[in-house]
Amino acid sequence: MDMSMPVASSSPLTSRSRQASVVWGRRKVTIGGGAPVRVQSMTNTDTTDVIGTAIQVKELALAGSEMVRLTVNTPEAAQAVAPIREQLDRMGIDVPLIGDFHYNGHRLLTDFPECAQALSKYRINPGNVGKGDKHDRQFAVMIEAAMRWNKAVRIGVNWGSLDQELLASLMDTNSRRATPWGVKPVMYEALISSAIDSAAQAVRLGMNPDQIILSCKVSGVQDLISVYREMSRRCDYALHLGLTEAGMGTKGAVASASALAILLQEGIGDTIRVSLTPQPGESRAQEVVIASEILQALELRSFVPSVTACPGCGRTTSTTFQELTLQIETFLRAQMPQWRVKYPGVEKLKVAVMGCIVNGPGESKQADIGISLPGTGEAPAAPVFIDGEKRMTLRGDSIAQEFQMIVENYVAMRFGAQTDVTA
Repeated sequence: MDMSMPVASSSPLTSRSRQASVVWGRRKVTIGGGAPVRVQSMTNTDTTDVIGTAIQVKELALAGSEMVRLTVNTPEAAQAVAPIREQLDRMGIDVPLIGDFHYNGHRLLTDFPECAQALSKYRINPGNVGKGDKHDRQFAVMIEAAMRWNKAVRIGVNWGSLDQELLASLMDTNSRRATPWGVKPVMYEALISSAIDSAAQAVRLGMNPDQIILSCKVSGVQDLISVYREMSRRCDYALHLGLTEAGMGTKGAVASASALAILLQEGIGDTIRVSLTPQPGESRAQEVVIASEILQALELRSFVPSVTACPGCGRTTSTTFQELTLQIETFLRAQMPQWRVKYPGVEKLKVAVMGCIVNGPGESKQADIGISLPGTGEAPAAPVFIDGEKRMTLRGDSIAQEFQMIVENYVAMRFGAQTDVTA
């Protein structure tokens, strides 16, 4: 490699979208226009269960979700929204709530003004607001409600519920082309046209473009990339990214990361959701963890201290480094709700937990604080490195507990000092 040649930057690009805002009370969450990419999630509780839904919203918010969407599908669900908001306020959770409306949103927002006021954003699916003459009229009712209460809207198109009249019209137009497109390009065009044309309709009704966010959800990685690249080229609205029905476990996490990382690296996307199917007994907050990990891996945001850990090999037959890594990661994540307030900047902390002498000391020196555990046949000693310097060596059966205490003390010393300076 010619070292005289400049190396192209691989830094993620800044979003090219216009700025939108979601407001709840005194809290304003800015979306797009160079603002941080926001993490969003959705409850899977019955919205009529006020306490259960509020508890899950709190769990999602504490995990890092900056907006939480609720299903609002019945009059009973609409009646529950304001009490949910009140319960969250009593718990000190100020995360904005989004109402997910399909089929009857025009009636619910009209009949239950307290619901319309308690929400910070309305999700409108153009494919599910009515057929024929009812479509434009019912869409207008929802936009007028958003304007009346000064709420943002996400016009969210989904290829599983695409406007069939629009799709049929585009298919008919395509059949008359000299060289007709394939089925997928027509589907892409239907998705994009539905979103952008609906946004234009909202603007004609008087909606501020800065309060409109668009999404075109599909379940295929390459489909999502193609659709959003084209939509980004054709409009400057803030964009919400996410695979719909991404799947469960590793499949859902990998598919979401693959699609979102490519688009985010290109500067496309302003909010994201990982629509993960929870495994039995798994917390709904896992989708928030994965979404934040995607942003953190791309160096777009920092949510929790990062832990560098070796994968293990024949030199590391002991499970000590695995157990310590899990313990430290769990500990750091559990502390973050309090540490975010008490220790500004702690989310940028880098910790290393390494398993043998090959890369252990080197990686530990690169971290803010690191430990190199003994591998097979190595002396039973674990040097600890702080700010690149070896500070101490731990031995015995309580290495894990001692190292956790060292990390906690380091956080208080380094990031607590910042709090004192700015007080």
